[in-house]
Amino acid sequence: EENGHQNKRLKRDADEEDTEDQSKKSPKRKIVLLMAYSGKGYHGMQRNVGSSQFKTIEDDLVSALVQSGCIPENHGEDMKKMSFQRCARTDKGVSAAGQIVSLKVRLIDDILEKINNHLPSHIRILGLKRVTGGFNSKNKCDARTYSYMLPTFAFAHKDHDVQEEVYRLDKETLAKVNKLLACYKGTHNFHNFTSQKGPRDPSAKRYIMEMYCGEPFVRENMEFAVIRVKGQSFMMHQIRKMIGLVIAIVKGYAAESIIERSWGEEKVDVPKAPGLGLVLERVHFEKYNRRFGNDGLHEPLEWTEEEEKIAVFKEQYIYPTIINTEREEKSMANWLNTLSIHDFNSSAVGMQANNKNSK
Repeated sequence: EENGHQNKRLKRDADEEDTEDQSKKSPKRKIVLLMAYSGKGYHGMQRNVGSSQFKTIEDDLVSALVQSGCIPENHGEDMKKMSFQRCARTDKGVSAAGQIVSLKVRLIDDILEKINNHLPSHIRILGLKRVTGGFNSKNKCDARTYSYMLPTFAFAHKDHDVQEEVYRLDKETLAKVNKLLACYKGTHNFHNFTSQKGPRDPSAKRYIMEMYCGEPFVRENMEFAVIRVKGQSFMMHQIRKMIGLVIAIVKGYAAESIIERSWGEEKVDVPKAPGLGLVLERVHFEKYNRRFGNDGLHEPLEWTEEEEKIAVFKEQYIYPTIINTEREEKSMANWLNTLSIHDFNSSAVGMQANNKNSK
């Protein structure tokens, strides 16, 4: 019996040595991973090293990379060692169908399967491609496309429409929504759409390529619509505030002129729509693809073969989470009740003038 235990132990030690040998033999290569995840219950994508109480998507990803043998354990503690870079940070509760991260890994056999085996089912690695050694997924990204799924009663006029799930979006209201969303196209100063930038901060200027709302559809007796926005880059809460302001106008709380006013220097009270419906759909690498995509060594960073897997993941994990959470927690319905508190007419300048007069 003792011999049996000893043999088992020797075999286990030998297996561990084999794995270590294989890891040492596998050269490290720069790759990108295509990721999809449901962000509910997470404090965004980016890891907060030293803050374990706020769980992030990267916490689970790094743990899976270490356990699968793609990266050594000390790289998990210091992500710079594997040249890790995510394409977009995604805020608390936000999901992704096409997030891209770049990093150096050991290209072990069945790498995707092994990483996914150590991930929860609501986080999946759907694809992998080799990239140039100097590739950085954040810096090389030309544009990002997000979608925002919301119940259409968000667009019901506050005075003369039913405010519940039975509401159905008519063609005129959808046309008005799209006319307002189109105002965002081009380069504007979005300092009022984030909490961290002043009006004269050059980085508050952002370029929006397209923004529109698609045809509504019914899921479980509730009507939803999806807004899509493609831009070079976005600041924290920017998309949610862009959508929040359009909802406030369509519902009749704010005048259309507020959009133009919000790009000026004065402070405008812009409401922030809930994070629940926001999904990072895809990231674009047009310049990189033109330069390296057909050089014979690297593939273009396009994911046509993975489209089906992305669609299945969204149907399985992202859309049901948005629909069920909306039903249970009523995040949009509760947020709509706060719109009446916002002061859409006054501005910081106007308020100062009023204060002087009252004095």
